[in-house]
Amino acid sequence: MKNILVIDDELSMCTLLEKFLSRSGFNVESTISGKQGVALMKSKFYDVILCDYRLTDIKAEDLFEEIKRNSNDSVVIFITGYANLNIAVNLIKEGAYHYLAKPLNPDELLEIINKSLSAEKKPNLTNGRGRNSTREKAQTEEESQPLEDYVYGKSQASKKMLEYVKLVGPTNYTVIIEGETGTGKESLARLIHMESSRREQPFMPIDCGSLSKEIAASELFGHEKGAFTGAVSAKPGVFELAEGGTVFLDEIANLSMDIQIALLRALQEKVIRRVGSLKEIPVNVRIIAATNENLFDNTGTSKFREDLYYRLNEFTLKAPPLRERIDDLPLFIEFFLEKTCKELENEQPALTDEVKEYLMNYDWPGNIRELRNVIRRACLLTGKDGAIGKEVLPEQIISAGKTPIKELNVESGVTSDLDLKSASMLAESKHIMETLDKVHYNKTLAAKMLNIDRKTLYSKLKMFNIKV
Repeated sequence: MKNILVIDDELSMCTLLEKFLSRSGFNVESTISGKQGVALMKSKFYDVILCDYRLTDIKAEDLFEEIKRNSNDSVVIFITGYANLNIAVNLIKEGAYHYLAKPLNPDELLEIINKSLSAEKKPNLTNGRGRNSTREKAQTEEESQPLEDYVYGKSQASKKMLEYVKLVGPTNYTVIIEGETGTGKESLARLIHMESSRREQPFMPIDCGSLSKEIAASELFGHEKGAFTGAVSAKPGVFELAEGGTVFLDEIANLSMDIQIALLRALQEKVIRRVGSLKEIPVNVRIIAATNENLFDNTGTSKFREDLYYRLNEFTLKAPPLRERIDDLPLFIEFFLEKTCKELENEQPALTDEVKEYLMNYDWPGNIRELRNVIRRACLLTGKDGAIGKEVLPEQIISAGKTPIKELNVESGVTSDLDLKSASMLAESKHIMETLDKVHYNKTLAAKMLNIDRKTLYSKLKMFNIKV
């Protein structure tokens, strides 16, 4: 039976490939850490190594050098969600067997693996570059640009947030990052990690929202062989893989009560137990948690443990929504334009004044993530020539720019001269103001009374120009 190693920082991808390839007759192991992958290949030979091109703890070039050094006869297939023809060509020249873009086609992947194993002569993974020079380059780039995917804003909200990052970063405090969906909480967590003495150690993000109750314990704390159906080999969890570094628990409120108890013990005792084992393993990691909910409001309920909240909440950092840092919008636009055009290998287009006005006046309920997608879409539709015009903007941005919301007098009850839509908006804004007044302007309680989530309430406050 042929051995396959899957290295991908997406837990769901590791699980999917492990199950699919195991059913196809292979002996499969997986890890979300490139460094752990290197350790595995040093102790065991793998016929095929499936590797994500963009890992969180090691650069693809450095990992490829390690594969050449430690597992020269392995077939290497890179997989990535960031498809680029030049990268693919260079990897093939360096000795990789294939380069596949996500989402993967299972049948295509299986066919490529079988072809690679039946080939008469496998590619020779000769080390064409100096290992030390590659590592030196990686370190130099990291020092000169601590976090290449982070935009350092100039708004007051951004400056205040960065002050807090520099304050808490060098400490060993556990941190809770609160913020709406799409505000860049993971990027903020990485920035905290880079400001700490743990910056040379792994940063391990894990999306708690994607973890079912059944697999959460295994992914966080690991499992032993035979611990449950499908556990064909022992596997370390995120806490072990991040030893000495930082574990980022995104959407932590989604963890079940059982996992919350185990997490609390790991934080207090600094030890974990793998599923199916009685052995305690000491761990040294820093925890940064993120949530788009108010954890304090959920404490004492059946959703989140109060003792875990107070153990985590050594420092709280709020990631402001894009509407509260609108001065940063041009910086984000420029950043996403440059990045997208580099990916598409196009010249960077300009934005018409009309488009700039639409973007500046939009409320951005999806925050930075929504802006990124709008820019990517606009660049693709504009093509290689010409400026980005309003015809490539989504309809909701155009519609928002047409509505004279700020001209509505929400204090007035006069509706006779308004059309039906404006009268309806006026009534809605008045109802929101009356509800806020009833709850003494507690936005969380107001959202509950209005039967909407807080993000929607904030969007409506902005839309109706209600200052609270």
